[in-house]
Amino acid sequence: MSKSSKRILVIHGPNLNLLGRREPEVYGTQTLADIDSSLDAAAKELDIEIDAFQSNHEGELIDRIQEAMGVASGILINPGGFTHTSVALRDALLATGLPIVEVHLSNVYAREDFRQKSFVSAIALGVVSGLGADGYRFGLEALARHVDG
Repeated sequence: MSKSSKRILVIHGPNLNLLGRREPEVYGTQTLADIDSSLDAAAKELDIEIDAFQSNHEGELIDRIQEAMGVASGILINPGGFTHTSVALRDALLATGLPIVEVHLSNVYAREDFRQKSFVSAIALGVVSGLGADGYRFGLEALARHVDG
């Protein structure tokens, strides 16, 4: 991350590298590269810098989140399947002391019961769910406004 006063870490959890191919009827046809490109454009408009990272490995996600301490102004996260299973991811997010916005491409509340429980939501400023790839942009805009005070 460089000199921008607002730096947002964007975390994409497991299986999001398969976007565009994995269940397009649920997750849409945009790829992760498409989403990151759209976020880059939105970040420029908002005069913020983003650092996007995807991993299928819980430990790698936790390491990247911890590295954001003292560097980032906030975290935009789609925890993927770890939303419903990872206390460790939640604890790493909480430990940063940074504002967090949780994003989900699908409406998790209209899906299976197990998807309706999030370990992240209770520590997030807000949750954007069910608006597809646009949800990332909405979450980024909300986080940028929050960071501005």
